Amino acid sequence: MFYAASKVLTFLLQPSTFLLVLIVAGLLLQRSQRRQRLGIRLIATGAAGYFIAGILPLSNLLILPLEQRYAGIPAPAADEKITGIIMLGGFEDGWVSKGRGGVALNEAAERLTEGVRLALKHPESRVIFTGGVGGLLSGGTDAATPIGQLLQDWGIAADRIVLEGKSRNTLENAEFTRALVDPKRGERWLLVTSAYHMPRAMGVFRHAGFAVEPHAVDFRTHGEVDVMRLFETVGDGLRRTDMVFKEWIGLLVYRLTGRTDELFPGPAD
Repeated sequence: MFYAASKVLTFLLQPSTFLLVLIVAGLLLQRSQRRQRLGIRLIATGAAGYFIAGILPLSNLLILPLEQRYAGIPAPAADEKITGIIMLGGFEDGWVSKGRGGVALNEAAERLTEGVRLALKHPESRVIFTGGVGGLLSGGTDAATPIGQLLQDWGIAADRIVLEGKSRNTLENAEFTRALVDPKRGERWLLVTSAYHMPRAMGVFRHAGFAVEPHAVDFRTHGEVDVMRLFETVGDGLRRTDMVFKEWIGLLVYRLTGRTDELFPGPAD
């Protein structure tokens, strides 16, 4: 119930959808003489919102605190023993992969490439992929199997690979992976995910009793200079605005529902 409700509410409340609803409502209200002024205000608000979210760097301002939260933490040296490398899904498109063959990747592909780089650097480590079907309309397409085959094609031995293909969100990533690998005290597990997503992921894994170390990848900003950089297309700006909105709302909802112990999880002392 929580999963389905979160998906529906996120879709309805994300800026790109919400602003469209305002404009459509305004157009409908304009047909009424009594509500015409309100309709004009709604249209103007929606149009201004699209400009702010699609062109101005508001989303960069909001994503920077997320990305900076775990930035600068060095990767383990080659001679350090790592028990396992956990790659959170979200970088693959199982639906396209099934239809076209191979492995279709999106802009979060660095979760995979950095995970493989770490796996080659630490040949003693296990390599875990965790990610199932995360959308309500995705058709139940498996992504874990092609990722497992790709890892083997890239030289990762099959006995090192662990595939978890049932999780639909970050909470289930943590819970299902913990149950699958049964981490022990003193082991070192690296968590590889996008920098903007790392605070929520770390909070959920800690709450699940799985001690992991962050390895943030897939940065979307160059740095603080991006708070002054305009987007070249409205689509790019809206996409990032929706993404960062989802992440901040996710942090709030996970804290309120007891899925994390901190509102804005940060590096351990």
